[in-house]
Amino acid sequence: MKRILVAMSGGVDSSVAALLLKREGFDVEGAYMKNWINEDNILGDCPWQQDIEDAQAVAEEIGIPFRVVNLMKEYRERIVDYLLDGYQSGITPNPDVMCNREIKFGVFADYALKEGFEEVATGHYARILDEEDRKDVLEGQDKNKDQTYFLALMKKEQVEQARFPIGHLEKSELRKIAKAANLPNAEKKDSQGICFIGNIKMQDFLNEYVPRNPGPILRADDGEELGQHNGLHLFTIGQRKGIGIPSNADFQNYVVVGKEGRRNALLVSFERPEAPGLYASRCHVSGLSFLGEAIKDESRIEAKVRYRDPRVSIQYQKIGDNEALVEFEEPQRALALGQIIAFYDGERLLGGGVYSKID
Repeated sequence: MKRILVAMSGGVDSSVAALLLKREGFDVEGAYMKNWINEDNILGDCPWQQDIEDAQAVAEEIGIPFRVVNLMKEYRERIVDYLLDGYQSGITPNPDVMCNREIKFGVFADYALKEGFEEVATGHYARILDEEDRKDVLEGQDKNKDQTYFLALMKKEQVEQARFPIGHLEKSELRKIAKAANLPNAEKKDSQGICFIGNIKMQDFLNEYVPRNPGPILRADDGEELGQHNGLHLFTIGQRKGIGIPSNADFQNYVVVGKEGRRNALLVSFERPEAPGLYASRCHVSGLSFLGEAIKDESRIEAKVRYRDPRVSIQYQKIGDNEALVEFEEPQRALALGQIIAFYDGERLLGGGVYSKID
């Protein structure tokens, strides 16, 4: 009987994942990854203790062993430091993607294998197609909840050890299963915070850990100074609200179109297709990672330029050992350096990379 360790966050998705595996007859155990503790409550709501209690209560209800795995040191080194270093260097990192590769299917999976488990299961909305010679990751059945984008930097060997038990379900159906099984967290709201840090807004997190560095807000069209910002790390490309400068007499709103590190300047323009830097026709992608065979030839494939965006047609061309040039069939809005692009062949996730240059 295959032994499977389920990463249980205290939420309903991973709880139902454990429940379904138990019903299928696997030897299942649950584990909560303790990755972060906000001991001083300086960031407000960080309910890790409640999450542990919820996960343990679910494990008891469905009749599986439960443990807490302390990965705080690894999480700080691989995720929090990556996040803070990225923002301080002017890029926009993606901690959720890195958490999957480095923590859930990295150190946590390594721990599971050492403990005698054969696979690690999570509550991701994704599916695995297990064929004789390979395992493919497919989009989740519920397209509004599909999370394959966040798995784009997984490695081939990580996919071999992964299982996604709820990927065939719609969210509404999953809630019904949880209620019918009397799971104590069946009505619990989904977490909206940073990966395994809790219900914390990114800006609150950055305000606490990244020093403010004021600089000018410049209109990208002509260089006119319009105001002052408190730090480039507090803004994202494409941001419309909270910039701190008024609209013009025609009620046109400004949008963030770039960041200039040399002058510590935030660049803005009015929202329109020709706004400088707002739309991109191509980009360079580095840090390539593939779930199966790497794409070696020039190819017409699809990509998601960010989470929740639909797949778009691209031309992919490998240009270095670990770099590719991506040309978009249609210009894409508000791409940010450091963010992730995910590659697809239809519903099949191929891999992904990091935006290193945007044209």
